[in-house]
Amino acid sequence: MKRTLYGSEHDAFRQSARDFLAKEVVPHFPRWEEAGLVPREIFHKLGDLGVLGIQIPEEHGGGGADTFLYSAVWAEETARAYVNLGGLSVHTNVVLPYFLSLADVQQRQRWFPGLACGDLMSAIAMTEPGTGSDLAGMATTAVRDGEDWILNGAKTFITGGIHADLVIVVARTSTPENRRDGLTLLVVERAMDGFTRGRNLDKIGLKTQDTAELFFQDVRVPQANVLGEEGRAFRYLTGNLPQERLGIAVAAQAAAEAALTTTTAYVKDRQVFGKPVAAFQNTKFELAACATDVAAGRALVDKALVEHEDKELSAADAAMVKLFCTEMQSRVIDRCLQLHGGYGYMREYPIARLYADARVTRIYGGTSEVLKTIIAKSIDL
Repeated sequence: MKRTLYGSEHDAFRQSARDFLAKEVVPHFPRWEEAGLVPREIFHKLGDLGVLGIQIPEEHGGGGADTFLYSAVWAEETARAYVNLGGLSVHTNVVLPYFLSLADVQQRQRWFPGLACGDLMSAIAMTEPGTGSDLAGMATTAVRDGEDWILNGAKTFITGGIHADLVIVVARTSTPENRRDGLTLLVVERAMDGFTRGRNLDKIGLKTQDTAELFFQDVRVPQANVLGEEGRAFRYLTGNLPQERLGIAVAAQAAAEAALTTTTAYVKDRQVFGKPVAAFQNTKFELAACATDVAAGRALVDKALVEHEDKELSAADAAMVKLFCTEMQSRVIDRCLQLHGGYGYMREYPIARLYADARVTRIYGGTSEVLKTIIAKSIDL
């Protein structure tokens, strides 16, 4: 179906992204997977390309674009190249919006230039060893001590946690009757005493994405590093979830499209019983069903992107698009792997990597079960 979402400026950015990935990422990606980490210098190159600072104001070294569409283009092109760049999407799509909407003048001057050029990479620390989807149940605490906060606690599954120079930590700073109150965002910097990182967690997929455990023992965080208002973190977190979930949906959609592309090419080339796998009716029917799923997902994603650009994407609609696209991603990729036969289980084929990477999308950013709860409430259930 014809897409009308992007303009000429997005097409130009898409070509730049495609060229960059082909030159700077694809040839080196297998080595990065083995290392479990994207080299730090690649983020400086992305800063030079302008990817990191698209939405950062021009006076701080960014592009000043008030749009999410460039991030969507980038997600589509990385999927098309069968690669991912660690915590980049969390840095640009999840963490940066908090800085953009909440940072005061001094914080902008301190952090925005580094965030735009790659000197400062970021992460957000919400999930704890005993707390996942229940944001209000966080046990990490921060107690005021003069003009500082003393931070104690632990976080886990933190995307970009190894590379991060700035970590937005969600901590409980008071215990009001309403558990959703009393949470505050504190920006912890790499060199702060008492801030340590655990191992780079060994995951099923997303091998180049550094995912870490973070520990905070009597970390002294100055009041100048409080992001937004004290006690209002829960509102900030839920307010940014629609874009986070949309970003996951965009990436899931792009991965499903990439799976369909590589599988279509494979079945045309692979010979079984003296003819291409593509010649069998089962192959045609399976890929026809996949193509239909992908088309439906594309229509939903593009509509959600338009609503997000118009500042009208609701929490329930964002939940719907993430739910549909991540479930569809897993369904399509599973079918496509099956058509590869035994070769689909070999990591030298893109479909194997797509399969392993897909499983977590139904978990992070809100599990499918949590999303169904949100959708159910939106229809008065």
